[in-house]
Amino acid sequence: MTEAAAKPVRLPGRLLAPAFGLTALLLISPAAVAASVVPAWPAWALVAAAGLSFAGAVLTARRDRPDVRPVTAAFVALLAAVVVAAALAYREDGWQTLFSLLAVAVALVLPVRAAPPLVAVAAVLATIVPVHSSVGEALWGAGLTTFLAGITTYGFRRMGEVIAELARTREALAVAAVSAERLRFSRDLHDLLGHTLSMVVVKAEAVRRLVPRDTEAAMRHAADIEAIGRQALTEVREAVTGYRDASLAFELDSARAALDSAGIDCVVKESGPALSWETDMLLSWVVREGITNVVRHSGARRCVITLRRDRDPVLVEISDDGPGDDGGDAGADGSADGSADGSGDGSGDDRTGGKDGSGLRGLRERLAVAGGRLTTVRTPRGFVLTAEIPHAGVDDDDGKDGL
Repeated sequence: MTEAAAKPVRLPGRLLAPAFGLTALLLISPAAVAASVVPAWPAWALVAAAGLSFAGAVLTARRDRPDVRPVTAAFVALLAAVVVAAALAYREDGWQTLFSLLAVAVALVLPVRAAPPLVAVAAVLATIVPVHSSVGEALWGAGLTTFLAGITTYGFRRMGEVIAELARTREALAVAAVSAERLRFSRDLHDLLGHTLSMVVVKAEAVRRLVPRDTEAAMRHAADIEAIGRQALTEVREAVTGYRDASLAFELDSARAALDSAGIDCVVKESGPALSWETDMLLSWVVREGITNVVRHSGARRCVITLRRDRDPVLVEISDDGPGDDGGDAGADGSADGSADGSGDGSGDDRTGGKDGSGLRGLRERLAVAGGRLTTVRTPRGFVLTAEIPHAGVDDDDGKDGL
């Protein structure tokens, strides 16, 4: 039994009016009997005690504090004693509605798990305590009425608690959705701009070198910078709306262009049929981030992109022969210890044994959602980034016709 189920939940204020209205209704019959008996004051004292103990139980239940809960239970016990005393002292049937009042109090203010069996106990008391009626008559009269009154109240109470819990859950889900969307946007924006700005930097350096001796070539690179900038604007707009189509074919073409501009030979090895759109998009992010790191950090002369789509899991591997920014050695255990930093945030080159940059962290998060994994290995011949994704099936139209 959980703590939430064992303890009473703070009674909502909107239930106060119905509770006191029901109290007045159930006290009408005992009050009428009290007015007709002689002497009247003991009967009126019992009616008043029943009403006050019910009110005390309800009002204390409004304060969900550990030190108040025993007081609530004490008021319910006092109500039970008053009800039993009235049933034993007077033979009139009008007092039997007090058992219904007791069942309502039990169902309304006592712990959720304890309330149903205690309602049943109140129904049993209503059956056996009145000595002037047979057990059969009391069972189908006061006993059944008491049980129905208590269990109906309990049902409304639980329904109100479930509604409140659903409202809290809806608010929590809304907060989680906003957080997830912020994460998606920041990750997409980083991946988009990190790659694009790296290409802009490479081409700007080429323009600076070529202007004194080859104006025509420098102008071509300047035109490429303009085209890259326009493409970046389009991609950022698509990322904001969440509908960017980062196709693998487009990213492979961009990788060839970026590596060529950086003076790095590019070799692409592909095998297997077309992939589903989801897998294609994930692999495109891997290629984008991996090539960005090669261009920015590797100092390589050759880069090989291997794509195997005819196996499960699907594999993409990006290897280069570069020493890294400072030529240092990193661990080769397949962990993040040798990972490259594509963050572009000035944190340095993780190829030399640092922690993941935001680029690789974003890739790991994307792949983890799809059940895949990302490994990075520093070898004597260079650096290898490998991504594996469970096969999501073949999609003939690549799932992108509607985008």
